[in-house]
Formats: sequence, structure tokens, C-alpha cells
Amino acid sequence: MSNAENNKRIAKNTALLYVRMLLMMAVTLYTSRVVLNALGVEDFGIYNAVAGFVLMFGVISGSLSAAISRFITFELGRGDGEKLTRIFSTAVIIQLLIGLAIVVLGESAGLWFLNAKMNIPAERMTAANWVLQLSLLSFVINLVSVPYNACIIAHERMSAFACIGLLEAGGKLAIAFLIMYSPFDRLVYYGVLMCVVALAVRLTYGVYCKRHFAECRFRWRFDGGLFREIAGFAGWNFIGSSSGVLRDQGVNLLLNVFCGPAVNAARGIAMQVSAAVNSFTSNFMMALNPQITKSYAQGNRSYLLTLVCQGSRLSFYLLLFLSMPILVETHAVLELWLKMVPVHTVTFVRLVLVYVMSESISFPLVTLMLATGKIRNYQIVVGGFQMLNFPVAYVLLKSGFAPETTMAAAIVIAFVCLAARLYMLRGMVRLPVCYFLHRVLLNVMVVSGVSCLFPLWSATLMEEGLPRLVLVTAVSVCSVACTVYFVGCTKAEREFVVAKSARIIRKLRNK
Repeated sequence: MSNAENNKRIAKNTALLYVRMLLMMAVTLYTSRVVLNALGVEDFGIYNAVAGFVLMFGVISGSLSAAISRFITFELGRGDGEKLTRIFSTAVIIQLLIGLAIVVLGESAGLWFLNAKMNIPAERMTAANWVLQLSLLSFVINLVSVPYNACIIAHERMSAFACIGLLEAGGKLAIAFLIMYSPFDRLVYYGVLMCVVALAVRLTYGVYCKRHFAECRFRWRFDGGLFREIAGFAGWNFIGSSSGVLRDQGVNLLLNVFCGPAVNAARGIAMQVSAAVNSFTSNFMMALNPQITKSYAQGNRSYLLTLVCQGSRLSFYLLLFLSMPILVETHAVLELWLKMVPVHTVTFVRLVLVYVMSESISFPLVTLMLATGKIRNYQIVVGGFQMLNFPVAYVLLKSGFAPETTMAAAIVIAFVCLAARLYMLRGMVRLPVCYFLHRVLLNVMVVSGVSCLFPLWSATLMEEGLPRLVLVTAVSVCSVACTVYFVGCTKAEREFVVAKSARIIRKLRNK
């Protein structure tokens, strides 16, 4: 398949994923508001803290999940169907074993930590224990879905992935209505409904994959050599997975211990805003990642480097486009969305958005690193830096600093990790670092600085309210779009945009 055809496939898959994302984002934002008001700030914070604690066990599964996705996509690029079948069956067995291990850990260390260390009101402890059990079950169900999910993405069947995502969104929308009519404790009822949705999505993934992909017919066939190959890759990737879990869920637990459930609620809302905005980049990268891995497997170096550099810039631009009006009008957006805005939420939202934008530059670099399979030194260096988030957060909170400083520290560490990634990839794949710094990092910094001028100026023209929010949003969209087009894009990219727009206009006229 030619590079032009690959680019068309990326564009088509990205469009499908964006339709999925827009609907899921609307549902997520609406359901978050309903759930927050139905549970209250305290119970909402308890759910985020306890479910986040369960996600910490993802440090065990995360490295293997990344390895499974990489091996399936890599072998699909090489066209080895027989090995692909062995990888799938071995992967399912691995995930079942990991799920069993996580249940044992959750029922021992998890129960002890919840009841002995976490900052939860005594009258809500029973409900919190139920949430722990239900969160463990949901986690294991999602864990077993990973090989099926990886096959859909590796085959680039984004239409199926989009449809299953809409099923999940529909389930969560139903939860938003059902939680108001809970027959028992609302917090426990919410956990039960989330578990039911996870099971429905898992079954749908299984049915689709078995019908469409030959390798997805599971057999009790454990390949020891393949297991060692995957485990060797996952063993070093464990460092990166554990650092990510410590950064997100570990810091969330520290905030619970030092600051209480109310701060967990504020951070939980900020993370939901982040997830909604970040889904634009995640969907773009989901369409781009298989092409990066397959290009590496096929030895197509020039196309590979083009994908990486363009992917880094476009990932950042997509986030900037969405984040700009939220960054300027954070308080107005939160009041319009939630009505009841917990303390610390405004600052958390702004810092989290800056963090995800800084991290987005590295997304294609991480995919490139995983594609090589040679990740030991990379994970030791970059994963080691990322692990600093947890001790730094502990020191800050122990010293009496505001909870928001934990996110500010994460932003600084993210840029340190970007520098480490570039240094390591220069040696691993001869990544042209100077070119990357000029065409990507300098480019996005200039675009960010120029595009924020008019939105900030427009916010000074009137008092906070809906009219100002509409004005700032319109100005932000125009400012970011024009700056990206005239400053951020190359001449060839501008010509491509003009040609594509002209083609779309002609098709509309002909209709």
C-alpha cells in the first residue's frame, strides 16, 4: 500500500473516531454533571479515590497490555498470520492470569489500605468497600478486552471501534438517568451500573472479533517462547507503566490522605475535562499508531519520520484548538457545566490542560519507541524521571503546599521526559533531534504564544458571563485556526488543506 493510500486511511479512520469522540464527549460531560449532583461532592470524591486506587493495580497489567498491542500490530505489518494467532491466544491467557493476580492483591492489600489508610468518613466506609469490589470486577473485565481491542485497532477497523464506543457511551448515559432512581445506596448502585456497562462492552468486542478476524478464535494454547518474548518486552515497559500509575493514581491517593475527598472531587472533575479534550488527540493517535508501527516493521524510514513529526505537531494543535477557550474562561465553563463547582477545580483544570498539551508532543515518540522493541534503556531513563512525580508530590503536600502544586510539578517533569525521549531516540532510530526541535517544539511554542493574544484581549472587554464566553470561544477558534494555518503549517500542508477544502466544496455543490 502506498504512502498516499496510508494517509487516506489515516484521515478516514480519524474522521470516524472523531464522530465517536464527539458523541462520547457530550455524553461524558453531561453524565459527569448528573452524577456529581446525584452523589454529592463527598461521594463523588470517594468514588474517584477508591476506583483510582484499583487502577493502581494497572501497573501490573499496563506493561503487558502495551506489549500485546505492539506485538499484534507488528506481526500484522509483517503478514505472519500463524504467529498472529499464537500471539492472540497467549495474550488472552496472560490477561486472565494477571486478572487473577490483581483480584488477590485487591482483596488483601487493597482492603487493608482502604480501611486503614484512606481518608473516608466512617459512615461511608461500607459503601466504599462495595465500590472497591465492583471496581475490581470492572477492572478485570476491561483487562480481558485488551487483546480484542488491540486486534480491532491493528486491523484499523475504526468504524467498529467507533460503534462499540457509542454503545459504551449509551450505557453511561443510561446510568445518568438510572442513578436518580437508585433502589439502594446511590454510590454502590453507581458502581454496579458501571460494572454492567463494562461487561456489555467486553461481550461486544468478543463477538465482533470472532466474526471478523481469523486470529481471534481463542484456544487454550500457551506458547512459552512467545510468552518469554512478550514478557521480556513488558518487563522493561513495566517501568513506564508503573511511573504513569504513580503519577496519576498515586498522587490522587496522596491528595486523599493529605487533603480529603473534596480535593479528589476537584481533581476528578479536572481529569474528566482533560479526558474529554484529550480524546481529540487520542483518536488521532489511535488512527496514526498502527501506521507508525507498520512503517517501522517494513523499514519505511522516511515515511516513519514524517508521521512522527507531523503527528507531534497535529496532536498539540488539536488540543490547543479545544483548550484555548477553556483556559481563558475556566470558571464560566465549569459553572455552566456543573453549577456546583468544588474548591480548587478551576486551577486544577487549567494545569491539567497545560499538562496534557505538553505530553501530547511525545505521543508519536512513545509509539516509535514501542515499535522498535528495544526499550530497556529508554524505560530506565524516561520511566525513572516520570517516577519522580510521586515523591515530589509527597514532599510538596507534606510541606504544606497547595494541592495544585502537584500538577505544576508534573508539567515540569513532562518537559524533562520529552528531552530524555529525544536524546534516547536519537541513538535508537537516528531521530533528527535538531529538526524535531525546530519543526515541532519551536513551532508549537510560537503558535501557542501568538494564538493566545486575541482571546486574552477579548476577555477584558466585558464581565464574566455567557456573552463573554461565546465571544472568547469564537475569538479563540479563529485565532488558533489562523495561527496554525499561517504559522504552524508548512507550504505543502497549506496547499493540501486548500486542495482538500476545494474538493469538498465541489462535492457539496454537485449535490
